[in-house]
Amino acid sequence: MTFTRRDFLRGAGACVGAYALTDLWPWRAARASTMPMTMPMRTSMPTLAAPNVPLINPTSLARFVDPLPIPAIARATEQRTHPAYPGRTLPYYRMDMRACKTKLHRDVPSTPLWGYDGQFPGPTIVGQRDEPLLVEWVNALPSKHFLPIDHAIHGAEKDKPEVRAITHVHGARVSANADGFPEDWYTPGRSVLYHYPNAQDAATLWYHDHAMGITRLNIYAGLFGAYIVHDKEEQALNLPSGDCDIPLMLCDRMVAQDGQLYYPVSDDPSAPWVMQCSGNLVLCNGKIFPYLDVEPRRYRFRLANVANTRFFDLSLSHDQSFHQIGSDQGLLSAPFERSRIELYPAERADVVIDFSGFAGKSLQLRHQAEGILQFRVREHGRPDTSALPAKLRDVARIDPASAVQNRVLTLNETDDANGNAMTMLLNGQRWSDPITEKPKQNSIETWSFVNLTGDAHPIHVHLVRFQILDRRPFDLFAWNAHRKLVFTGPAQSPEPQELGWKDTVRADPGMVTRIAMRFEGEPGRYVWHCHFLEHEDNEMMRPFEVLPA
Repeated sequence: MTFTRRDFLRGAGACVGAYALTDLWPWRAARASTMPMTMPMRTSMPTLAAPNVPLINPTSLARFVDPLPIPAIARATEQRTHPAYPGRTLPYYRMDMRACKTKLHRDVPSTPLWGYDGQFPGPTIVGQRDEPLLVEWVNALPSKHFLPIDHAIHGAEKDKPEVRAITHVHGARVSANADGFPEDWYTPGRSVLYHYPNAQDAATLWYHDHAMGITRLNIYAGLFGAYIVHDKEEQALNLPSGDCDIPLMLCDRMVAQDGQLYYPVSDDPSAPWVMQCSGNLVLCNGKIFPYLDVEPRRYRFRLANVANTRFFDLSLSHDQSFHQIGSDQGLLSAPFERSRIELYPAERADVVIDFSGFAGKSLQLRHQAEGILQFRVREHGRPDTSALPAKLRDVARIDPASAVQNRVLTLNETDDANGNAMTMLLNGQRWSDPITEKPKQNSIETWSFVNLTGDAHPIHVHLVRFQILDRRPFDLFAWNAHRKLVFTGPAQSPEPQELGWKDTVRADPGMVTRIAMRFEGEPGRYVWHCHFLEHEDNEMMRPFEVLPA
């Protein structure tokens, strides 16, 4: 029996669905018609190929037998000068991207991966506001890729080296020449030295590969890690810190029974790209079903969705609640108690969990009711001197009336006759089309994402932090007929957890999602894109250029 890509995306493919947790795919609504556009030469998509190796069934694995890995803290190895800081030196970090082997679970053979410093996830880089640092990103990877490259994708043609890398710190305010522009990739044996000013509020950022046409493969191979910025205002709040402040990077994978990573492909060897990749095994800091010993006190967890496609719907057992204190770009104005936390790819949520009422017991972190991490609460622990203040930080709202430009940008999808997605575009344009978004430095703009597809897309804008203004339903037929926005309901305010600073926003189908931002930072070329990595790799990414003020 064969299945279309759409069947696979809906979780109906027997080859993967038999091993699924539940509801693997992040689609929220039935498909809608898309804006007519010029069709590529291919008129239909190949079907999804069944795995050519037996995959691990998560129900076959013992749960909560491995301790949760806590990524090592990266350490500066020396001090170096930089032309932007005459008369002083900056801490220098060296991060080698290299092949490694990791035990994902006690009962699974070691898995070959790629990792920063040979670790999965990579070491956590910790910075302080306005204290710059230097990172040399070294490509020490093998010359051959171990995951399937689609040479029909722009930027991954056969004349390009198989193994290429370029690192982007997601959410960092950096100059264009240190942002990890996708076409600035480099090959094994080479490196780049990037300068990070850390001139931004305390926040949980993360770094990952961003090489043109193969980002999805390089991140799936293991190239990601956490990057945390602190500041004095945050530290004065006395939130849980030290070993009670833990990054928790969530992703998913498919793994063969011999321990090898499996990445899904189509049944056309000349075009193996698939529209989405969602695995049946959830990994917490690189482990399947781990446990964490905790004391009966407050802990801070920096949740980050680093999956290719999966969204996470998180809850705690025993009706325990989270207190969310931060989002993508830093602290909220006040803690917000939540029973569930939903994260689309690249989104983050900083939460506090209070274990004080569970001494001697255990709790689970769950994704869609399935336990993915067990907390084992000790009978006794150190006195808890941390706090959860009622007020965290002022988050001044951007007045959209101050915007000098209000851009309307579409999210487009072209389907074949069977409803399988062939191409996803931003504003109907491909990567190589001329740059059309050219905001001026320090100006305020609003961008309205008109989602013409049937899917929710997580949209990330490099360089800036932004605020979500609203979401509003619109008449798709009126748009298709006249390219005119006719709203069919009132604007919906952002949810409470979305009222802080963001760098990734969920753009829902049938809605116009509006954000406001100031283009702080240096002039140059940056990018914006869908953070479903398979979409990003296949044309759903566009450059923009910040012009001098």
